[in-house]
Amino acid sequence: MDYIIRATAADGAIRAFAADTTNMVEEGKTIHNTSPVASAALGRLMTAGAMMGIMMKGENDLLTLKVNCSGPIGGITVTADSKGNVKGLVNNPNVMLPPNKIGKLDVAGAVDLGVLSVIMDMGMKEPYVSQVNMVSGEIAEDITYYYATSEQVPSSVALGVLMNKDNTVRKAGGFIIQLMPFTPDEVIDALEAKINSIEPVTTMLDKGMSPEDILEHVLGDFGLEINGKTLTSYNCNCNRKRFEKGIISIGKKDIQSMIDDNEPIEVKCQFCGKSYEYTVADLENMLQRAK
Repeated sequence: MDYIIRATAADGAIRAFAADTTNMVEEGKTIHNTSPVASAALGRLMTAGAMMGIMMKGENDLLTLKVNCSGPIGGITVTADSKGNVKGLVNNPNVMLPPNKIGKLDVAGAVDLGVLSVIMDMGMKEPYVSQVNMVSGEIAEDITYYYATSEQVPSSVALGVLMNKDNTVRKAGGFIIQLMPFTPDEVIDALEAKINSIEPVTTMLDKGMSPEDILEHVLGDFGLEINGKTLTSYNCNCNRKRFEKGIISIGKKDIQSMIDDNEPIEVKCQFCGKSYEYTVADLENMLQRAK
């Protein structure tokens, strides 16, 4: 079962999140039939979204991470809520690339550079939108850069997806460690040294380390306190009513054109693949409600 751990350390000067998202990433891979490198790219962004989502306070708050990039993957979209529900998609799920120079899946090559948009819908009139240029395409470094520039929160972000040879997900997860403004310099220096010395997060997960073990390994010397655990999973919240609203929003002219075809229409959710059929009578009902 996938979950996220929330923790603090150094008397509250450090806050941390660590996640095991193996099942979530496998679910996303199965739904979208992604290639190994696309699975790794989507999995990393979903893992980041899961942890960033539970940082939001409101019951109905929604986070969207959008990668618009120049690489052959074409783009990635992930949506997460504050309860650990995550969904995502990639524009080109079939992208194939040779391994990078250290023999790993070439996520940076698939994504390349572009813009990372972080959209937080917290029930205000307009959602909060922040955009940063991507620095590497590795996803974790790009999220780190977002926190440093947009939120002025020094962060260490590690994200990883390890694939089996049969294109199933072996391990997926990551951590986000953040420094509060009052963190003493000696704590910052010691933490930097520690983070620079640790193994990749997928190596730790593959050794059987849990999110708790990983945070203990990184922050054990800083007085780690585990504050809570949130289950996380791939979960699409689409339904007939939501798609109905979308059809109504396209306007009377286009709905009338569909009615004139005298055929039911089928709408497919791009996040989960579920289909919804609307009859001509359904469309006529929507026409009356459209502007």
